[in-house]
Amino acid sequence: MGELPQAGEGKRGLDGHLGYLLRQAAHAHRQRVEQRLSGICLTLPQFSVLTILAAYPGHSSADLARLALVTPQTMSVIVANLLKAGLVVRERHRVHGRIQTLTLTAAGEAMLEAAKRHVYALEAEMLNDLTPTQQTEIRQWLTRIARAPG
Repeated sequence: MGELPQAGEGKRGLDGHLGYLLRQAAHAHRQRVEQRLSGICLTLPQFSVLTILAAYPGHSSADLARLALVTPQTMSVIVANLLKAGLVVRERHRVHGRIQTLTLTAAGEAMLEAAKRHVYALEAEMLNDLTPTQQTEIRQWLTRIARAPG
């Protein structure tokens, strides 16, 4: 029984299964983003929700859960923490009064801008040895994987 391989070695590298390599990369990315955001007291799921709300304002928690790829229960916890921090507010839906939508506050917008600086710097580091064409191809490939029928 030998040593376990490091990331990038053996089945955790070029000989690995694609699904595992995607999961390994996503895990490493999440850890790096969480480390960068820890200095401004924001988590990656919170950053994701703020980013989604900035792009698609006025949606419900259920909508956000689908876009953020989390369960409604997890989204409920994330939203509660964002509300407590004053980064988002709830408002009644204009047409459907029982539905509550979420909107960024000014503090939420400022937090998102600070977080983007950290996350986008990390993304630039990840992509710095790839050409713009390679970057586009990777984005297209990842999008195709996400859109492919089950």
